[in-house]
Amino acid sequence: MRHRSRRAALAALGLVAVLALSACGDSHTRVTTGTYAGESGANAPYLNVGPLIYEVQISRQLNPWNNADSTYLAGLAPAERRLLPGQEWFGVFLQVYNNNTKGLFASNLISLSDTQGNVYRPVPLGPTNLFAYRGGLVPSKGMLPIPGSPARVFGSQGQLLLFKIASISLDNRPLELKITNPLSPRTSASAELDV
Repeated sequence: MRHRSRRAALAALGLVAVLALSACGDSHTRVTTGTYAGESGANAPYLNVGPLIYEVQISRQLNPWNNADSTYLAGLAPAERRLLPGQEWFGVFLQVYNNNTKGLFASNLISLSDTQGNVYRPVPLGPTNLFAYRGGLVPSKGMLPIPGSPARVFGSQGQLLLFKIASISLDNRPLELKITNPLSPRTSASAELDV
């Protein structure tokens, strides 16, 4: 019996490895503008913004009454946590890669817009939120979120950009995420998001 369960565990582990390897390859494209993230992020772009590379892991509406989603709202002041009629929480989970030989700071110049020109900025999250994207230093040859951190280990494996958007913006899709290089504000990259 023990031998059979060990075989089943090894077979399951082998299947996970095959699926992980099949997800690698050229399913991602290197872009600076206008690339659709694709079905379930299958063709999520690597956005080149200055010397760093940004990748949207997932984007979706967040339900504040769902236990899992409510943890993403940790660190909000009570007044900020409240949604007005016609508002939604929207989360974008992001990874940032630094392939350079020195640490570099990730951008905080990020916005979300719909096809009608409505532009949203991320809602600042308090220091108790373990999933929040805060920009900050990306280590040399490293990434954000840092491996082993809650944002890297759980759920989407990206740091959260939290937006409070008008519900009508979900009808005015695609939503577009724009990241601007803080060292050269004329340089930016954007991607259309799945919702």
